[in-house]
Amino acid sequence: MVKLRLFSALSIFLLSYCLCFAAAEDVRVTVRGVTSVAKTDDTFICATLDWWPSTKCDYGQCPWGQAGILNLVFIYYLFIFIVFSINCSFQWYIVTKHCIACLQDLNNKILANAIRAFGNLRIRIGGSLQDQVVYQVGHAVKKFPHFKRNDTGLFGFTRGSLPMHRWNQLNKLFNQTGVKLTFGLNALFGKHKSNDSDLWLGNWNPKNARDLMEYTIFQGHKIDSYELGNELCASGVSARLDAVQYSKDIIVLKKLVDKLYPDPKTRPAVLGPAGFYDQQWFNTFFEATGPNVIQGVTHHIYNLGAGVDKTLIDKVQDPYFLDQVAQTYRDLSVSINEFAPWAGPWVGESGGAFNSGGKDVSHTFANGFWYLDQLGMTSTFNHKVFCRQALIGGNYGLLNTTSFIPNPDYYGALLWHRLMGKEVLVTTHDTNPYLRAYSHCSRNKPGISLLLINMSNQTTFSVTVENDDNLYPSSRKLKNYIYGGTEKEKSIT
Repeated sequence: MVKLRLFSALSIFLLSYCLCFAAAEDVRVTVRGVTSVAKTDDTFICATLDWWPSTKCDYGQCPWGQAGILNLVFIYYLFIFIVFSINCSFQWYIVTKHCIACLQDLNNKILANAIRAFGNLRIRIGGSLQDQVVYQVGHAVKKFPHFKRNDTGLFGFTRGSLPMHRWNQLNKLFNQTGVKLTFGLNALFGKHKSNDSDLWLGNWNPKNARDLMEYTIFQGHKIDSYELGNELCASGVSARLDAVQYSKDIIVLKKLVDKLYPDPKTRPAVLGPAGFYDQQWFNTFFEATGPNVIQGVTHHIYNLGAGVDKTLIDKVQDPYFLDQVAQTYRDLSVSINEFAPWAGPWVGESGGAFNSGGKDVSHTFANGFWYLDQLGMTSTFNHKVFCRQALIGGNYGLLNTTSFIPNPDYYGALLWHRLMGKEVLVTTHDTNPYLRAYSHCSRNKPGISLLLINMSNQTTFSVTVENDDNLYPSSRKLKNYIYGGTEKEKSIT
């Protein structure tokens, strides 16, 4: 039950695990509705498309199917091909060619409508294999087959290539559905691996990226931002770069973008470093890069651990466990404020559980406790964007890998996008930590939108919502606030 006091317009967004009928615990939630403490981008909700082929397997399962960037929706056209080839075998070649054209046109109404529902969904193209992608444009580029299994390659795969006809078809889909596109570039192009470690050496060669950008501009495709590399920070995952070297490379990218996109109004932003936060590496990178090179600091979060973890179902509903990742957001905020105040933090990729997510958890209703709590938590730490891994693919896709039917978290993302505006408000309560509370100014209309998450399966709450008009809390310190409304402290000076 929710009671309201002194609100002219309040939208309430509820998520609860409790089906019990015990007496409700009284809670007073206070929203400081006059001044905001953080601000997200208009496209805060973001989803990724990944390069993984169908042979990407973890823990005895291969959950990516035909959801990778190079083969998305192939299964539908394979079916059409079989039907036609059985009934019209003499048209084998014609039908094959026709069906592949349909495939690469990404002509799937469920997929398109799922994207279009957001109006301007941000999609990030990237992932583990992006630093092995060669763009099939220009005269001197060697053609590579699609990613194949190879134990000596990064992440166990060979290089792959992005044909320009596929790039055109992807951009056609994005243009028709209002997507704001973030594209991850291959940061290892032109580099070589050192003999005794995962460290890659040498300067980034921007030639292939430049050819792709020039082709993209010629075709009229719109890119909102370019990101350099994937998970190459600090110790890396399968490869790594020195922070100073990466800063040199991203400065080259920034100069290239400035040259090819001379109009600041349409110029894509430059993002990085797209990896896991390491204080020393990030601070060194910020200092070496200098001001006004990157507009967004992208980092990755997989705070639930491995997808095979049998306690995953408990972690997504445990507020004490979920609190732990707040330290990363706090530390990154300190680094940015000190060394890169011109750039805003982004969660550039987060699927909760790594290695394709948990097959019994990541696509279920229960995962929404983790996902919505992360959206609320990161917004209070002034994050501009949160990119969910993935729109489709793995066990953590917002859409089912084969049917494209939305999974529960899709609806959580859509509700957030439609209800929660950019201005983040202080939200506090003085009771059970299993109740999370987040509020923003409402989107597209006056008022406040409030998200309440009940993570307890034993307690119900009778909530009274009050407005606090205090413009200037004493000492500029906000007691009982950092995220979720429970006992924390945050300085907003």
